[in-house]
Amino acid sequence: MTALVFVEHDNAEVKDATLATVTAAKTFGDVHLLVAGSGCASVGDAATKIDGVSKVLVADDALYEHALAEELANLVIGLADSYDAILAPATTTGKNFLPRVAAALDMAQISDIIEVVSEDTFKRPIYAGNAIATVQSSDAKKIITVRATAFDKASAEGGSAAVETISAAAGSGVSSFVGAELSKSDRPELTSAKIIISGGRGMGSGENFALIDAVADKLGAAVGASRAAVDAGFVPNDYQVGQTGKIVAPELYIAVGISGAIQHLAGMKDSKVIVAINKDEEAPIFQVADYGLVADLFDAVPELEKAL
Repeated sequence: MTALVFVEHDNAEVKDATLATVTAAKTFGDVHLLVAGSGCASVGDAATKIDGVSKVLVADDALYEHALAEELANLVIGLADSYDAILAPATTTGKNFLPRVAAALDMAQISDIIEVVSEDTFKRPIYAGNAIATVQSSDAKKIITVRATAFDKASAEGGSAAVETISAAAGSGVSSFVGAELSKSDRPELTSAKIIISGGRGMGSGENFALIDAVADKLGAAVGASRAAVDAGFVPNDYQVGQTGKIVAPELYIAVGISGAIQHLAGMKDSKVIVAINKDEEAPIFQVADYGLVADLFDAVPELEKAL
């Protein structure tokens, strides 16, 4: 069997989510990677070095510069006949284009898997992670998105895959890139950070997130937030950790003023060490925390910053 893994990248470097997806794909035997982008030669070179990969397909065309779902789907559909499984990280991009591939091939997509039991059986969380479903697929091809935090990352070095340049698929003509408004930060990305400190509704206002920023700067951490904090307008949407935000699993997760709603826990409960600061000793967050501090965050967080 042969699996095709979509490489998540920014036209400059391979994202860690790809390495975890390669680990999941190895169950199927031979692993090929697809690099679709514009000016992405460096990504293709890096992909050839990933351990366990036998071939890298590179589609370098302006059509794929912004990873539009319609264009990526057309490209993958054209390659599908050669593969028994098609996998992508369960990121914004993977969730955007892979369902289109599944629909066009008349196959069921198996989303957000956390374990590969066998070549046709997988485990995935349901009910905000409160239950795990075991799913067996009888489809001829397996269309899968992978929760990257659930798998070890394949080594980015040691491989020597062959490179094959492929042509772009015909343009769909149904969408075009207009623009992007991106927040820029010197801090690590949420999904790849080893330390994350997140604030919730208890922060009270966006200005009070400066308390968290000060701690994050000293720890070299990323800053996150609960949905309640995002909905209240304290911070931008891309800070959101949770079922409808970003799924993270850092070495250390510090939850400040977060009650611990199921939606939030679904996005961070796989963190290695969880620290919670909340003045409500009955807050659900303490049920998953390794260390809990019942205290007013406006006293505790400045003291933590000074101690660091």
